[in-house]
Amino acid sequence: MIAPKLPKNEKQRLKAVKEYKLLDTLPEEDFDNITNLVANICDVPISLITLIDADRNFLKSHYGIPFNESPRNISFCGHAILESNSIFIVEDATKDQRFYDNPLIKDHDVKFYAGVPLINPEGFPLGTLCVYDVKPKQLTKQQQEAMVILAKQVVNLFELRLKNNQLTNAYYLLDERHQSLKTFAGKVSHDLKSPLANITSLSQLFKDELKASNPEINLEYLDFIEESADTLRAYIDGILKHYKSEALLQDKKQTIDLSNIFNDVKQMLSLKDTQFKLKNNPNLGDINKSAITQIILNLVDNAVKYNTNNNPLVVLDYKENETHHHFSVSDNGNGIPDNKKESLFDLFNTAHDADKYGNKGTGIGLYTVKTLVKKLGGEVSLTSKVNEGTTFSFSVEK
Repeated sequence: MIAPKLPKNEKQRLKAVKEYKLLDTLPEEDFDNITNLVANICDVPISLITLIDADRNFLKSHYGIPFNESPRNISFCGHAILESNSIFIVEDATKDQRFYDNPLIKDHDVKFYAGVPLINPEGFPLGTLCVYDVKPKQLTKQQQEAMVILAKQVVNLFELRLKNNQLTNAYYLLDERHQSLKTFAGKVSHDLKSPLANITSLSQLFKDELKASNPEINLEYLDFIEESADTLRAYIDGILKHYKSEALLQDKKQTIDLSNIFNDVKQMLSLKDTQFKLKNNPNLGDINKSAITQIILNLVDNAVKYNTNNNPLVVLDYKENETHHHFSVSDNGNGIPDNKKESLFDLFNTAHDADKYGNKGTGIGLYTVKTLVKKLGGEVSLTSKVNEGTTFSFSVEK
């Protein structure tokens, strides 16, 4: 017999084989279905999907034999991956000088072999889809074509496995980075909020002392320091709330009245000078209460803060269709200029310089709303007229 030679790019080929993480894995139905089908199409007792390792053939699927690997130096597949043709056929191995005294012939009575190299997109032959018979044989043109077609499907399954592994690794890497960033944000926020509070307190004490000793002194610069500290603290609080909102998506879904959510929001905001109205009170089934509450809380909070109307009003409405819950939060407040609407949901973008209390917005709240709504399978939009009011509408997939 003649042992198969190694491909010229054997080192790179072996690296490609290992990247698929299929060596020494358990049988899988998708691959076993193909070997079963090939054996029936070609009318043979044995069909295999092989991966050629450094010194062995690992049989990812083996139809008709009980073992799952064999030595590479006596393999027919080792010869098959060296061929440039789409299929390598040995009609009678006993008459072929490469195989006539091969142990496979002596011990397993192999006479016939046909193998299609499994070539990945980079051009590396990873192994074969092959068939054996215990008698000399010829394959019809249709049988050969079927083997070539099914070999391509095997490669497609390999590629899906590779991409799935890559996506899984990317997911764990992103999750690890997310957790690190979350920890970092919490640590930095905690370490920053304390000195910022000190700056505000010391600034106020300094202002009180200066006013007492010199009532006419200009305290504009100290006001700027205090305002800057408050603004930075608002950004820190907003970032923390945004990261915490991501965790709300993991909460279990439940059935609840919409009025319960609306009442919770009103209680959290503790606003007595604003009229709240709920147009209807449906029973919402299988819904993420925590996430919906956070979305409505952000929208209602904005509706109140940017409303200088003498009789501020916030209205929550609900509709539904077969696939989505639809909510809207409307107000009779200041409205949003047309040139601010398109970018309003972008991070750190705001529609107004300050709210009615004189506090600057951070542009984090509406970005959080957009993020939550998108991950809940919905969309968010707005309609608004300056000095008349704004309506934010969002949907959530059922």
